[in-house]
Amino acid sequence: MQSMENKERPQALSPQEIKELFYNATTQELITRGGELCHRVHGPHVLLRGLLEYTNYCGSNCLYCGIRHDNGEVHRYRIEEEMLLEAVQAGFDRGIRTFVLQGGEDPQFDNDRICRLVEAIKALTGGEAAVTLSCGMRSLNQYKEMKAAGGDRYLLRFETSDPELHAYVRNGSTLKARLMALEYIREAGFQTGSGYMLGLPGERTETRLENVLLAQRLKLDMVGIGPFIPHPQTPLGKAAQKPLEESIRGVALLRLALPEAHIPATTAAGSLCKDGREQMIAAGANVLMPNLTHIEFKKDYQLYPGKICLDESGIQCIGCLSMRIRPLGREISFDRGDPPRFEGVQG
Repeated sequence: MQSMENKERPQALSPQEIKELFYNATTQELITRGGELCHRVHGPHVLLRGLLEYTNYCGSNCLYCGIRHDNGEVHRYRIEEEMLLEAVQAGFDRGIRTFVLQGGEDPQFDNDRICRLVEAIKALTGGEAAVTLSCGMRSLNQYKEMKAAGGDRYLLRFETSDPELHAYVRNGSTLKARLMALEYIREAGFQTGSGYMLGLPGERTETRLENVLLAQRLKLDMVGIGPFIPHPQTPLGKAAQKPLEESIRGVALLRLALPEAHIPATTAAGSLCKDGREQMIAAGANVLMPNLTHIEFKKDYQLYPGKICLDESGIQCIGCLSMRIRPLGREISFDRGDPPRFEGVQG
């Protein structure tokens, strides 16, 4: 894959320009601009990240989440390190060079255990693969320990830029604390990712704009968004489902606000709409995340209902994803896909 140095490095739109587009541009205009900019900056390549959902135990009680602590209907699991490493090996053999460890805030997966797992993945792949962690809120020292163990990237969504809405849907946890954790993540030396949901009950129009502007102010290396999908086993289970269109517009605006960021076409979009991921790629997304979790566990990691690909191997999905994006003029890339400021720097 070409270095970003050989590609155009366009200026991000200003907050005022983003605001004008948010209120005045049609969805198709945004898709066209976002998609064209993505192609100019990142080329036709769509990066792969192999996802491993290692535990669905969670001490948090977010009102929207299907694996929230108080959902007694969930069959809980923890995947042993040996099985996780088998999945990493299979993905690595297939060419995947980034692995994402995502799980609930599980006290049994403490920092020492996470660090051992990161070290094992680095050893297994000869340091060639990047490791992305999505393990919730931790202390600065804990983030530093995970970085020292070999972690490359960390994902922590801020979920919504509205402080009151954030405190409500995250059961009292504050946006201020979430943003402080993102500061810690960056201070620890991680490539930093965040993102948000669109369509939460109580979300205002201006919140959707502020979500984009907050992501821009945070100078995120990675930013993922997706539609809120009501889960029937949660307090928000009877909320109305909003159209996917707002998420597609959000991807395009994020691309214009953060030209060099890596933006995934999220599984939630594909779950809500058959071609949801393709729509996101057309609008400016440049990452896909095949789920490498063993099939026997996938059905129990449902943050929202209707999640796709639960009965398919993530390895098998790679060929399918490649075929699905080809009509868009895009092609799968097995590159590590480090952000420009981290190119050539490997953990």
